[in-house]
Amino acid sequence: MAETDGFVREPHGPDPDEDGAPMGGDHRIDIAGDASGTVIAGNHNVVIDAHGSTVNLLPPQERPRPVRRERVALVPRRQREPVGREADLEELENALRGHGVVQLWGPPGVGKSTLLRHAARSLEPGPDGVLFLNGAHREPEDLAQEIFEACYEAPGYAPTGPELRRLMTGIEVTVYVDDAELTPERLRLLADAAPDATFVFASRERSLLGESADLELRGLGRAAGLGLLERELRHGMPEAQYAVAVELCEVALGRPLLLLRAAGLARLDTSGEIRLPRAVEIDGLLPLLFDRLDTASLKTLHLLATLRDAEVDPEHVGVLCDVPDPAAVCGRLAGLGLVTVTERGYRSVADVLPEVRRRFAEPVAVDRLCDHFARWATLATTTPAQVADHGRALEVVAEMAERRGRPDLAVRVARAVSPFLAESLRFGVWGRLLDQGQNAARQAGDTTAHAYFTHEKAIRCLMIGRRVVAAVLLAEAVVLWRQLGDNEGVDAALNAQQYTPPTPETPPLGESPDPGADPGGDPGADPGTDPGPMTGPEPATTTPDPVTTGPGTGADPGYDPGVDPGYDPGTGLGHDPGGSAGYDPSGAPGSDPGWGWADQGASAADPATATAQNAATQPGADFGAGQGANPWNAADPTSHVAAHSSGAAGTAGTGGAAGTGAAAGGAAAGGAAAATTTAALWASVVAVVLGAVAALVIGVVVYQELSSGDPTYTSSTSTSDLPSSSPSAASDELAGVWRDGQGNVFMIARSGDGAYEFKSQGTCGATSTVKVTGGSGSYSGTMPVWDESTCGKTFGDARLSIDVSSDGSSASVEVTAPSDGSWECRNCGSQTWARRA
Repeated sequence: MAETDGFVREPHGPDPDEDGAPMGGDHRIDIAGDASGTVIAGNHNVVIDAHGSTVNLLPPQERPRPVRRERVALVPRRQREPVGREADLEELENALRGHGVVQLWGPPGVGKSTLLRHAARSLEPGPDGVLFLNGAHREPEDLAQEIFEACYEAPGYAPTGPELRRLMTGIEVTVYVDDAELTPERLRLLADAAPDATFVFASRERSLLGESADLELRGLGRAAGLGLLERELRHGMPEAQYAVAVELCEVALGRPLLLLRAAGLARLDTSGEIRLPRAVEIDGLLPLLFDRLDTASLKTLHLLATLRDAEVDPEHVGVLCDVPDPAAVCGRLAGLGLVTVTERGYRSVADVLPEVRRRFAEPVAVDRLCDHFARWATLATTTPAQVADHGRALEVVAEMAERRGRPDLAVRVARAVSPFLAESLRFGVWGRLLDQGQNAARQAGDTTAHAYFTHEKAIRCLMIGRRVVAAVLLAEAVVLWRQLGDNEGVDAALNAQQYTPPTPETPPLGESPDPGADPGGDPGADPGTDPGPMTGPEPATTTPDPVTTGPGTGADPGYDPGVDPGYDPGTGLGHDPGGSAGYDPSGAPGSDPGWGWADQGASAADPATATAQNAATQPGADFGAGQGANPWNAADPTSHVAAHSSGAAGTAGTGGAAGTGAAAGGAAAGGAAAATTTAALWASVVAVVLGAVAALVIGVVVYQELSSGDPTYTSSTSTSDLPSSSPSAASDELAGVWRDGQGNVFMIARSGDGAYEFKSQGTCGATSTVKVTGGSGSYSGTMPVWDESTCGKTFGDARLSIDVSSDGSSASVEVTAPSDGSWECRNCGSQTWARRA
């Protein structure tokens, strides 16, 4: 073994053959390039391998000793100074002097990102430096790891939660976090990870009430708005256009985004004169701008709209759009307020999507996207950090493939990027791609990929301190690898099992467990000192649906590895209320069956489908360096009700609510796949899973706590004390947990007046409480229909009718527009909800 930078380096995996595929079996998925590497998470030395990672425990003397950097200076790229923000900048500077946390908030398009970037470059940094981070679709633990890496020289190392806080204590840096659309709890967790740092969070809404200095950013005044228009026109403003400009500033409410678009339209006028659009045209600037764009710009917008709210480097735009100078094209579009520039590339502005849909019947072909990103990730020149930076794009592409009936493509993407995401130490995005890959592998019937993703999910659980869940997943991985005859995979899984909680040893095929084995042995384990580098109890991000999961796939229809009772939630960054950042890979697509972009609908990660209580967990709110519009809209934000939290929390509850069913289902963590194994092996898997039954009970409590917002629930709460949503308990009542026709999981609760309520959310995160009344299985009410082309506005209320089946297990739902024809409800219609047991 070689030793570099104080780290123990393990040899890489087997050498690839001439085609780039690792040798040793024809069942492996080809991955070009070097997909192997070594990282250290807490006390575990992990050798990442494209076939299946292995784990070793590091003795204390071999653990890394990070070296603190003298000064931190990670500032955003240079930009022009914001116009008319002198007073706001001074107010922010004053707030920084007396507070550890400052929240800059305001509506999309008002210029938060522009001001935040300018502040990061111009204001006095902390005694130890300054950092600028983008929080869009980033978990607190991933952001905390990024802060650690900026402050310390420790490549390939993710410290445990307590170790991270110890190392960060005393480091006085100022951390600017853009797009910090997280719940107050998760914002606190991030701030607590660096207790002596000063944080500035930019978000759409004020959420840290009484806990921070708050600075609301409003639109520009008339003078500043005119100044911005004049600067953007570049040749001065003709006197004849002054009155038009004044009216534009008033109608635009001083929002820089709209003023940028108005100035851009004037610059593109073919008459050769500077003509600002009239104030009445302020809401229709996008079609006018699109009419004046060249082919390269339209193709670029088509790609970025396909990738929704994902950031991509211009190199991908150049390859996928065949654009010679993609950076210049993206820069021009950013100047027109049509795309947003970030530290990781460019992304579409949310309200551009409807216009792109009108111009292009279909999104960019999913097979082309999957092929491109899978190949790019495995290039020798692509770094793990670059792969992690494109995590959202990879998620969107994999989700598109599944919705288009090509789970094999989703498997290919997730399989290709997984080793590099692991090496990046961004465990949040890695976990989401593993979940997507596992789901896609089940759909595709790809047992090899299923074994790989199950194995890697177990390794990740070990790395973040969820040892009980890791034990269950490793038991399933052993079964799957043995089915495939893959001894290397079996050995890797068995090796990792020694660092999980004590369980009866899994015997070789054909052998019986040793009845005299000591169940308390845990060879090589670090006795309770390593809670992992990240969060505490983390509801699993996905769980198989027993309705859709068939036999023989190795799927687990009843067990949801949601919570690890062996983990101390007080030692990491804390509880993750939404699984991997509240993301549900089974989130809803748009429900417009006649629209080619239907698979571009919102996932549960999108604010357009999140409930109010969890809307802040969905990143990506203010899209832009001051150019932000609303978060990426669903293909049809009116077509379904809001998703409750995420599939993560929801399935944690359903996984554990059955009690004994949880144990039986847990045994199926290898159950269906183990049909060809011996009874002895099956018994050993059951024994492993029974050790996690307590975790399921806590999973129920976590879910109910999230559902009700009642902080009095504790880990000692019995499942019998919790409200049931099963048909037998609910009969014809509407209260409970439901899954709608697009796969969203949400909760309907009974209100004090006997009615039923749930949340509906539309563009820009605007929410509304939907109330329905009735009884005997028939309920009715109204719900808002959001105008996807505007921010937070509605067309009006549609009629909502819900008929619950006699056994309470399903409901027929009808959404109809008002009969007066005052507006068109393009996606009103029928769907079926299923009650989650």
